Amino acid sequence: MAQINLVKLSVGTESVAGLQDWQTMRRAELPDGLPRHVTRMWPKREAELLNGGSIYWVIKGSIQARQKVLRLDEVIGGDGIRRCAIILEPEIVFTAAVLKRPFQGWRYLKPEDSPPDLSKQREHDDALPPEMSAALADIGIF
Repeated sequence: MAQINLVKLSVGTESVAGLQDWQTMRRAELPDGLPRHVTRMWPKREAELLNGGSIYWVIKGSIQARQKVLRLDEVIGGDGIRRCAIILEPEIVFTAAVLKRPFQGWRYLKPEDSPPDLSKQREHDDALPPEMSAALADIGIF
């Protein structure tokens, strides 16, 4: 079976560290302690997503990190509307920066179009601005 990923804007987040901090704060409020993103739409390609897929986070205009998707849970909001909670692995993996134009909701991302993970040694390098990293990656230098 094929695999598919999601790409999602991390609205209001200034950095991967900010995403980690926000998820850590929210996880303390949840019974299973796992981070999640709740969305109104249920992924039609659920089986492919659950076959090792990740959610790639767009922060400040570029994909910078990803988290593996563990499962999808149904959530009924206070308004009675069915939503999908995308349950994520707690570890956030840094990726090569890739520019991404703004969009609403989430989009599918093919594995061959997904940016590579950064090695553990590079995660905490003095980072270039994401826009510069992405531009260098686009021309094949990074």
